[in-house]
Amino acid sequence: MTLYIVGTPIGNLEDITLRALRVLREVSLIAAENTRKAGTLLSHFQIATPVTSYFEGNERRRIPEILDALERGDVALISEAGMPGVSDPGYPLIAAAAERGVPIVPIPGPSAHTAALVVSGLPTDQFLFVGFLPRKHADDALHALAPIRATLVFYEAPHRLEQTLALMYETLGNRAIALCRELTKLYEEVWRGDVESAQAWVAAHPPRGEYTLVVAGAVDDHAVWDEERVRTALAEHLAEGFSRSQAAREVASLAGWERRRVYELGD
Repeated sequence: MTLYIVGTPIGNLEDITLRALRVLREVSLIAAENTRKAGTLLSHFQIATPVTSYFEGNERRRIPEILDALERGDVALISEAGMPGVSDPGYPLIAAAAERGVPIVPIPGPSAHTAALVVSGLPTDQFLFVGFLPRKHADDALHALAPIRATLVFYEAPHRLEQTLALMYETLGNRAIALCRELTKLYEEVWRGDVESAQAWVAAHPPRGEYTLVVAGAVDDHAVWDEERVRTALAEHLAEGFSRSQAAREVASLAGWERRRVYELGD
C-alpha cells in the first residue's frame, strides 16, 4: 500500500488542492501531527476518514502502528500546517516507510518558507532553508551560516524573535531581512528592511504568531574587504568615538566579515 505525504494549508483553507482532498477521502487512515487542526480541516471539507495522532513525542510508538496500517491500506501523513517532513516529525515515518519499501507519493501543497521567500524581495535563485535555530549555541549556528551567499530562511517563535534578531545582528551584520507572519491568513504581514531596523520594529510591535525570517546571504567574495582595509576602517571608527563592539559591528556589515573576526583585530 502507499504512504501519501499530503500538503495542507498554512492558514487559508482555500489553498487545499483538489488532489489532496481526493486522497484524504480515499485513504484508510490519516496520520496527523495535530488532530484538532486536522479535525477542523476535515470537517470543513466533509471528510470522514479515521485519524490517528502522530507528533514529536509519540513517533516511536506510532511508527510501527502506522507501518502495520500500511499493510492493510493507504495512509496519508499531514502536518500541523504546510508540507509534512519540513521542520516537523514527518521525517522518521517517511524514512521508516522507505526502508520497508513502502511506495511514497508526495501531494504537493503550501509551505511557509517558500511563500515567505517569494514575497521577501530577496534573491530566490539560491536559498538555504535553516528552519528553527537550536535553542543552545544559536550563535555558533549563525557563525557557520555567515559565509553562505544564498538567501537564508529561518522559522522562529514569537518569544524568541528579539533574541534571534540580536544574535543575527552580532554574527551576520546588518543584512537585508524580511519578517513574515500569518501568511495566507487574515492578518498576513510582511515587513522588509535590515536587521538593525527590524529590532526596533519588533520592539515597537510585540511579536505574535510564528515568524518566517528571510535574510540576505553573504556578500560576493569579490566585495569582501582585505584585512588591511578592515583594520584601517576599524581604527577610523574607534577614533570617531565608537566603542570596540560598535565599531566591529559597523565595519563587519560593510566589509563582509564576521563581527567576531573584526572585533579580534582590535587586540
